[in-house]
Amino acid sequence: MNPKYKRKKFYDSTKMPIRQPLFIVGLIWVLSKCALIGKKYKIEKINMEGLKPPYLLLSNHMSFMDFELCALATWPHRVNNVVNIDGYQLRPWLMELIGAKCTRKFTTDLSLIKAIGRCLKKGDILCMYPEARYSPCGTTSYLPDSLYKLIRMNKVPVVVAIHRGNHLTAPFWNFRKKRRVPLHMTFTQVLTKEEVNTFTEEQIRERIQQAFAYDEYKYQLENQIQITETYRAEGLHRILYQCPNCMTESKMDSKGEELFCTECGKRWRLNENGTLSALSDETEFSHIPDWFAWEREQVRKQVASGIYRYEDEVDVYSMPGVYGFKHLGKGTITHDTEQGYILEGYYNGSPYRIQRTPMQMNGLHVEYLHHRIKPLDCFDVVTEKDCFYCYPTQENIITKLAFATEEIYQMAVNKKKKGTQKE
Repeated sequence: MNPKYKRKKFYDSTKMPIRQPLFIVGLIWVLSKCALIGKKYKIEKINMEGLKPPYLLLSNHMSFMDFELCALATWPHRVNNVVNIDGYQLRPWLMELIGAKCTRKFTTDLSLIKAIGRCLKKGDILCMYPEARYSPCGTTSYLPDSLYKLIRMNKVPVVVAIHRGNHLTAPFWNFRKKRRVPLHMTFTQVLTKEEVNTFTEEQIRERIQQAFAYDEYKYQLENQIQITETYRAEGLHRILYQCPNCMTESKMDSKGEELFCTECGKRWRLNENGTLSALSDETEFSHIPDWFAWEREQVRKQVASGIYRYEDEVDVYSMPGVYGFKHLGKGTITHDTEQGYILEGYYNGSPYRIQRTPMQMNGLHVEYLHHRIKPLDCFDVVTEKDCFYCYPTQENIITKLAFATEEIYQMAVNKKKKGTQKE
């Protein structure tokens, strides 16, 4: 049950997007060019000869620069972008004018499926970011199974945009402090219309997953990119939250060029080439994504063994519309393998209870230093009509929650498949 309070006007996220006006296409191109002034970038088009809209554009997602580079690559064609509702905050008129389609992350949105089909039938490009989040550590995030069904349903060519250098320039874990890194985007037709019509869903899955394989730190090392900024490690503890030396969680911190554990005292240096080196004893992980993957494996083991459970007091803000947030005060939240997320609290003397079962959330929207409410880490429990931003009491926990959400969802999916097979 949602909180009983006088809500700001709800935003109707089921609205169909308009066809992008031609003057907007030109204006976006100009603004994107201006935003990239002073940055070294390259757009490489592969297998794009003769391809014209309509087509489905899938892009990886690492920073706002993704939108700007995609705008340059798709010029002079009309594009409808799928945008999460937080992008509409205080500017819904602008997002509607540029032809964006509003959605809420990690929810079932039938209007989105309808809108995608409608945009493509008009002969335009439909751009979406299927990972539905900024990449935490510059590697591929979870791609939902519904993506491959969507591709088969619309029967148009598929283009994949892979950005390299964007995460290194402005990593999600410290996006405010920029680094000087060249940008390289590949713009590749990975499925022709004929292949979409003849391939099985499994063949489409394989092709898309191959196209979406990327690793920013491997790219940095292979291209000998040196990041010399002395603050380059600051914020890295937000994704590398568990110490591989003493196994303690949420006691990692960072400053300047170093990452360290406040529990056992071990320290690592983030080198200019993107590798990690322990300042004493062995270097457990020299490659940041390997450490990140190891943490996920620890969470997977906790989920599989049934010992995983999260319970906390949180400061809650609601976002039913697009004109600000409503502070609901303190609440309690639990997350486990059986019931998923349960958020409870009181507002104006009335109780509320929000539940999202494991099958209702294939991912978790997390924000590091969320500047739109207060500059602290938070996560977002999303329903079809509201977003509940939760600021936890426990420190440095949200990356683990994101892992657990995905692992619990996958376990629920596998359990359902086994049940279906037995029947």
